[in-house]
Amino acid sequence: MRVSVKGMSCQHCVNSVTKALEQLEGVKNVEVSLEKGEAKYDQDKPVDKDTVRKAVQDAGYDVGEFEE
Repeated sequence: MRVSVKGMSCQHCVNSVTKALEQLEGVKNVEVSLEKGEAKYDQDKPVDKDTVRKAVQDAGYDVGEFEE
C-alpha cells in the first residue's frame, strides 16, 4: 500500500510517521519518503484505511490518497 502524507518537513517527521504505522497490527515493512511525501507499507493481514489515516493524523500529519 502507498499513502500520501502531507506536512512532513524533516527526518523527525519521517520517524514519527514510521513509528505510528509500525505500531499498527498487520502493518509491516514501513518506508516513509520525505521527498515523495508518502508512506509505503505491506500488510500481513487486512488493515482498514481509516485506522492508517487515524494513526498518521494522530502523529500530526495529513493523509491524502491511498494506492494499492
